[in-house]
Amino acid sequence: MSVVIKVEGLSKAYQLGEIGTGTISRDLERFWAKIRGKEDPFLKIGETNERTQKGTNDIVWSLNDLNFDVKQGDAVGIIGRNGAGKSTLLKILSRVTAPTRGTIKIKGRIASLLEVGTGFHPELSGRENIYLNGAILGMRKAEIKRKFDEIVDFSGVERYIDTPVKRYSSGMYVRLAFAVAAHLESEILIVDEVLAVGDAEFQKKCLGKMDVVSKGEGRTVLFVSHNMTAIQKLCNTVVLLNNGEIAGIGETQSNIDKYLQNAIIQKTTFDIPLPQDHTALHGFASRLQIEDSDGKPIAEIPVGKTWQVRVFFKINVEVQHFIIALGIMNSNEVNIRTCWSEKACLKEGYYEAVFREDQLIFAPGNYYLTIGLSNYERPIHYVENIASLSISQVSDPLLENTILRVNNVGLFLNPMSIKIAMLKNNLL
Repeated sequence: MSVVIKVEGLSKAYQLGEIGTGTISRDLERFWAKIRGKEDPFLKIGETNERTQKGTNDIVWSLNDLNFDVKQGDAVGIIGRNGAGKSTLLKILSRVTAPTRGTIKIKGRIASLLEVGTGFHPELSGRENIYLNGAILGMRKAEIKRKFDEIVDFSGVERYIDTPVKRYSSGMYVRLAFAVAAHLESEILIVDEVLAVGDAEFQKKCLGKMDVVSKGEGRTVLFVSHNMTAIQKLCNTVVLLNNGEIAGIGETQSNIDKYLQNAIIQKTTFDIPLPQDHTALHGFASRLQIEDSDGKPIAEIPVGKTWQVRVFFKINVEVQHFIIALGIMNSNEVNIRTCWSEKACLKEGYYEAVFREDQLIFAPGNYYLTIGLSNYERPIHYVENIASLSISQVSDPLLENTILRVNNVGLFLNPMSIKIAMLKNNLL
């Protein structure tokens, strides 16, 4: 396959705060460099785009020295945490903004969906915007007319096609925008995280269409998403960005694993956010701790070893039918374990619940925990993805076979053991 996108030394700098260097002499120095065709002298001291830290300079590199190629027919996933430079990269590729330095060579027409309503005029109807968007992409009227019915049918907004799009919901907006971008015959399709606005049925439909566009029609797809399951299903290559630089490129699963591993802070104890009205509730959980079989805090659990989760919580008023539950999801957001205690009558006071896992051998990887407190009739306190735990890699081939066997049978046949105990002191 021929190369359709070639990126060499691509960098993009932004200045924070107000425009200007702060002094007239530096502004003149920058202006003089510009009219001579020289690089901005103050870019040399720009900093990496680390959004969580306070810097000493007002110029940051959103992207810094990116180099990669994209071949025709590739489905390329671009992943990384918020602020890594994903959207900036797509905007440069879509010619929305210019790079500070470096070159991009693109072969073919690009259809971009960077944010809800990209390329749409709010006063025009859906029908008129389809023709407008097609014209922007360089399509002839006859081409657009030939695809029109297919676009409307895919979008699912036929009833509102002659209504100004300013009256569309964000979901309807993105439905029509994606349908236009995917069906008009551009060689390269660029899609940012906007699909998250759509409902589950439409997201599934979009992923299927992008798969057809890439594998069936031989067109190139660049896809940004925080949904690793979608990236895994659609993309044959992944570019992992970190602070504006390429942290990994190539095989999909290995780069997803690298991203998830870097995203998880290796902690043993997690504070649970309290609701604003927590003192008025029947109870609330405040802290969670991951431990080994001896009750010692542990950041990484050796595969096949017994481990437990200890949850500290408070009961404000006597609860007749109290239940505490623990849910466990894998890195693909699939629920693989849900366990709950038997109904119990708890008096006011401080408690701990220990969920002990010694029945199911978890495969190596990262897992996420959800905690729920209930009085059997309704929830008291419920928090999703409050903590993460890591299972180390397999070193024993026999154990690996056991993992495959166990994880292919019913995961709920042997529940975790759960013990609830009242504490003498406030350990929250």
